[in-house]
Amino acid sequence: MRRILVVEDERHLAEGLRFNLEAEGYGVAVVERGEAALERLVTEPQSVDLVILDVMLPGLDGFTVASELRRVGIYVPILMLTARNRPEDVLRGFEMGADDYLPKPFELSILLARVNGLLRRRDWLHRPPAAASPAASAASPAPATDAFAFAGKSIDFDQLELRAGTRRVPLTLMEASLLRYLVQHEGKPVSRKTILENVWNLHEDTDTRAIDNFIVRLRRYIEEDSARPRHLLTVRGVGYRFVAEPVAESKAQ
Repeated sequence: MRRILVVEDERHLAEGLRFNLEAEGYGVAVVERGEAALERLVTEPQSVDLVILDVMLPGLDGFTVASELRRVGIYVPILMLTARNRPEDVLRGFEMGADDYLPKPFELSILLARVNGLLRRRDWLHRPPAAASPAASAASPAPATDAFAFAGKSIDFDQLELRAGTRRVPLTLMEASLLRYLVQHEGKPVSRKTILENVWNLHEDTDTRAIDNFIVRLRRYIEEDSARPRHLLTVRGVGYRFVAEPVAESKAQ
């Protein structure tokens, strides 16, 4: 059974979420304060598969909770709930380590779709290599690996970690999902609209600055000089392109 921690101080909303999530087959725990969520997750990090986290909480707010979880190396998926749908609030949530967001008020069907999407992406990133017989292997392509190496670096999608020499950078689920999608389309321009729909499950009219913000952060992880990227290239008017082994200095910004 998948276990979800709801961090919400509006009791009627918290109990409504508990009722509907349990009806979908999830195990649900509810806490009202950010401090209680942190204590539970830090002491029992494997006890929760996903966190539904309200931004406006008594005591520690949702931004602080998400940031602290990432700081101590806990990368459980976080769906952030916010009564404010301003782009700067969404960007701040992603900066603090949230994997998705949903503005209040929301439709239950949309919340369930976001929860299912986050859990599917987590399974996708953590799935073990598929076992296959020699005959099956000969008849079909090998399954996608959970790691990708390029230019002296490697991305371990199973461990949510980027490695460059002795340096190890933990990735959030959202960062790993975006990197994996770009790697899968290596050499091809990928539009912001495509990223919104296929990586984040968001509508195309969602503000795209969050994507640019993620790219800036990923460039700090993988580029020798983030101001002159050679792997995560900007395609003007379109989006981005990943190049594993650049053959010459790129003029992309």
